[in-house]
Amino acid sequence: MEERSARETVRMEAAEMFERGVSLPDVARELRVTPKSAYA
Repeated sequence: MEERSARETVRMEAAEMFERGVSLPDVARELRVTPKSAYA
């Protein structure tokens, strides 16, 4: 259950970054996930 919560946190952070215009590669790098995970 904690893993699911952690993934949800990353998704919310990624969404906020995308709203600010941060590129996919930069979001992935900042959150230390793959681009596919950042986009999901």
